[in-house]
Amino acid sequence: MTIPKAIILSKSQTETLKKHSEQNSPNEACAILFGNNIDDQVTIKEIFLAKNIDVSPVNFTISNEELISAYSTAEKMKLDISGIFHSHPDSVPYPSSTDKKYMEINPVPWIIFSNINDEFKAYIYNSGIVPVPVKVL
Repeated sequence: MTIPKAIILSKSQTETLKKHSEQNSPNEACAILFGNNIDDQVTIKEIFLAKNIDVSPVNFTISNEELISAYSTAEKMKLDISGIFHSHPDSVPYPSSTDKKYMEINPVPWIIFSNINDEFKAYIYNSGIVPVPVKVL
């Protein structure tokens, strides 16, 4: 994927992701974001809330079963897997060393929500961590 100019989320989508983060705290919350890329902007259309099977405040893993279900759902909706979301319950919204490792093999934008800063940030891996603006419409 090329580096998008922006990730576009609706206000209700950010509220859904914040609520998911709060409900999973003190552990990381996670989700897969479906959407499309038009004019180098990624517009999120649907959120697939997932369970963090690590049950950890510093890591997340989505089960293979949920990943298969997410890909199937996206295909039925004729949408792309356009992003990976997770929360940082006790830190800033910047990729950890573990995040960076997985970002290299999952070349979509990663949206991170900081529970302590109440802030969304997005990044994509392209020979390093590249910030992507998050727009809430």
